[in-house]
Amino acid sequence: MPNRCMPPRLPLALALAIALPFAAQAAQPADAAGAADQHDHQQPTDLAGVEVKATPLAGTAEDLARPVEVLTGEKLDEMKANSIGETVSKLPGVQSSYFGPGVGRPIVRGFDGARVQVLSDGLGSGDVSTVSVDHAVSVEPFLADQIEVLKGPATLLYGSGAIGGAVNVVDGRIPEGVTDEPLQGRAELRGNSVNDETTGMFRLDGTSSGGGFVFHVDGLHRETGDYDIPGYPESAQRMAEEGETPDPAEKGTLPNSAVRTDSGALGVTWVGSRGFLGVGASLFNTRYGIPGAAHEHADETPGAPVEEEEGPVTISMDQHRYEMRGGLDNLGPFKSLRAKVARTEYTHTEFEGEETGTVFENTSTEGRVELVHEPLLGWDGAVGVQWGQRDFEAIGAEAFVPPSKSHDAGLFWLGDRTFGAFKAELGARLDRNSIDVDQATAIGPDRDFNTSSLSAALKWDINQSWHMSFGLDRAQRSPTAEELYSNGLHVATSSIELGSPELDAETANRAEIGLHWHSGPFKLGASLYHVRYDDFIYLADTGIEDADGPVRVWTQDNARFNGAEAEASWNFADSMGADWELRVFGDMVRGELSGSGTRELSFSVPHGDHSDDYTIDLARGGNLPRIAPGRVGGEVRWERGQWRASLGAVRYAKQDDVAEFETATPGYTLVDAHVAWHADTAAGNAWELFVDGSNLLDEEARVHTSFLKDVAPLPGRGFAFGVRAFF
Repeated sequence: MPNRCMPPRLPLALALAIALPFAAQAAQPADAAGAADQHDHQQPTDLAGVEVKATPLAGTAEDLARPVEVLTGEKLDEMKANSIGETVSKLPGVQSSYFGPGVGRPIVRGFDGARVQVLSDGLGSGDVSTVSVDHAVSVEPFLADQIEVLKGPATLLYGSGAIGGAVNVVDGRIPEGVTDEPLQGRAELRGNSVNDETTGMFRLDGTSSGGGFVFHVDGLHRETGDYDIPGYPESAQRMAEEGETPDPAEKGTLPNSAVRTDSGALGVTWVGSRGFLGVGASLFNTRYGIPGAAHEHADETPGAPVEEEEGPVTISMDQHRYEMRGGLDNLGPFKSLRAKVARTEYTHTEFEGEETGTVFENTSTEGRVELVHEPLLGWDGAVGVQWGQRDFEAIGAEAFVPPSKSHDAGLFWLGDRTFGAFKAELGARLDRNSIDVDQATAIGPDRDFNTSSLSAALKWDINQSWHMSFGLDRAQRSPTAEELYSNGLHVATSSIELGSPELDAETANRAEIGLHWHSGPFKLGASLYHVRYDDFIYLADTGIEDADGPVRVWTQDNARFNGAEAEASWNFADSMGADWELRVFGDMVRGELSGSGTRELSFSVPHGDHSDDYTIDLARGGNLPRIAPGRVGGEVRWERGQWRASLGAVRYAKQDDVAEFETATPGYTLVDAHVAWHADTAAGNAWELFVDGSNLLDEEARVHTSFLKDVAPLPGRGFAFGVRAFF
């Protein structure tokens, strides 16, 4: 990757400076009587009992009737990866998109992109990762304290972009209360054999001697090379179709898969007896390659030769974010008020070899106010308003989306009430969304949308062991500017992408039933859900091959999704005093268009000063494209004293329920293992050595949801190793 993208290694140097002194202290003998009490962060955590921060009404994942998954503590440490999608990808019902190791968005129950909102402590991340599959999410999972996945529509809380779910990353960059100790924090150093990774991170939180001010500072540096793969970058199916013979020189490494990331933040908060007020600033800078993304420029002159791109496509992304948060408690009829606002300045530059291709610029401001009221007619509840604006522009000859300004405003209420063994949750939200587009370059007019969402959920505690939950939702989503106005070559996917300015808002109606059982060391949870979409928006492959690649059109039709997920665990102990846990899980989802016959679709493909017009018959039924395959997985965990270890495997099924012009993807099995040794010191600090193994069978794995599945397999066998320090 070009050196122009590589800033100094300040975060890594700071992480080293912090970690090493505490590692040295850890070598001192520990006072066994007091050490355990000082390190609650390392005690086993019941994830179902962790408070969920994504909702203004206090509750745990076990208390809420709506399905929520939480990661924190040592479980989060084991699952942290380069992208937020990969970090949460082993939770039931959750997988990750893949566009090389630099890009991974969460896929929740088959939904991704503009249907799944990624949040930073309750506010949108401010990036444009929904514009294109090659755009990274600007949230760093290694700096997270807690990650929450809201499965099913989260539109009540977060608006149109959360119709399929939301992932909230809690990083505490603006503290909301005093710290347990005057100064506390953590640091980590790690490497990885599969890609020569070097990662360093640190975090410090502290409270002034008078207790009035709290500060936070963090930093991270990550650098990897091209990663190892079991075979060849191109799939055997792709090479057979193109009549290619494998080149031995290309075996074993995926070119242009290097990543470099720097992130850092500073926050300061004043904390009083009834509230707090804090400000913070953060940056996120990443450079990554797009495997297999070099493309050809076609000369419009008849008979002219095709010019090959000078080099592969690399991405340079920079984001600066400024936030203010405040809160007050005990306000008469209101228990609390929480307000937050963030301004994000984002630039994403695509380099084609040494030349600058397309530059995406996005400036957004988002605000949110939540008021939790005292019980009203027996209902605890919260009312809130949310607003935001986005100024987006793509600059360059291959900018396939015109400049636009988006404005969003929402008003919501949600509440809950207990009726004996039943707990009911209700909610409603109204949204207004508008998109003002540059009429000089747009293919359609400005658009305005009014959407509404309603939700009802019920949790029934049959007895102390058995619980059932029921959910009904009606949610709406407005089309995005990309879906409405795209019109040209999309370099990342090597395809022509065409929007449809006449798209309407889509409506999702969901029904879900869940069952949970726990008895002593046993736990079991299972869910069945059905989602019926009216006017579902999707990117359809037309079957037309243009000089720049296949032609795909944003269109809509009715669709349905059916899915199921289950998880079971068993905790047991042997005679030697070790704790054991067996966990198994599985999930599947099927997404289909629910119509029959065909419908006529007309569109124009632009070519400089002219365009080619087409009319095709598009099927109204059949499978939707790029739906995540079913999975089944399990792991065995072991803990004894200072040691813990696990061995797990996940089997991804073959995905042959494919859309027209889409190819099937073979199944694969990923095996992983984790070993860690933890030690407490007499000074009240701790350290941890760890080794994590991934894809231990060195199996070729291609992600069905990825546009790059035939040119970029997942990494081969790798071993991550390092040290964590807690103080």
